[in-house]
Amino acid sequence: MVTLAGVGKQYGRGKAVLMDVNLSVRAGDVVAVVGGNGSGKSTLLRIMAGITAPTTGIRTNVPRSIGYVPERFPANTRMSARSYLHHMGRIRGLATRKASERTDELLERLKLEPGPDFAIRDLSKGNAQKVAVAQSLITRPGLLILDEPWSGLDSSAHGTLTELIVETAASGSAVVFTDHRESVSRVEASARYEIEGGRVRRSLYRRQGHR
Repeated sequence: MVTLAGVGKQYGRGKAVLMDVNLSVRAGDVVAVVGGNGSGKSTLLRIMAGITAPTTGIRTNVPRSIGYVPERFPANTRMSARSYLHHMGRIRGLATRKASERTDELLERLKLEPGPDFAIRDLSKGNAQKVAVAQSLITRPGLLILDEPWSGLDSSAHGTLTELIVETAASGSAVVFTDHRESVSRVEASARYEIEGGRVRRSLYRRQGHR
């Protein structure tokens, strides 16, 4: 689904954030990326999403459609959640009716409060995060990349996001996420990578039931 070969990232003359990263994420995989603060998790995800270019190495086998939830969703907009998601669906190629249907479906499942017609900038952090999750799934992407996606979500939305991840992987898409909680990365992921000292290594952990 997506492959990184010899990928490294260095900002200016500073210390390399990532060094010689080699990994592949296949269709149906659910992959957790773990590491301490400043270890390079977000940088790795941005490279996988095509938002940040690597200093060295290449990114190949990239699917046409990628959904991405950044660590900090830019929520300062006057647009309502419904209008924003409909707009994102349209610019990503959905027909008007399909964009509306998909918007309503996701907002209903995530239970956006106080409602879909409130401006995103007036929403709480948790509800703005629901919009971030919804926009990443608006076109049913081939690769879904989530940076701390559970951050700020209420318990109900936490469970819904887990369901959406499982459904996305079951449909043949790949999912890559970070989360600071060890319990989440173990329960939700079928495979796990750890970042330490700029190096990425595959963990021996695999979720029960996966081979």
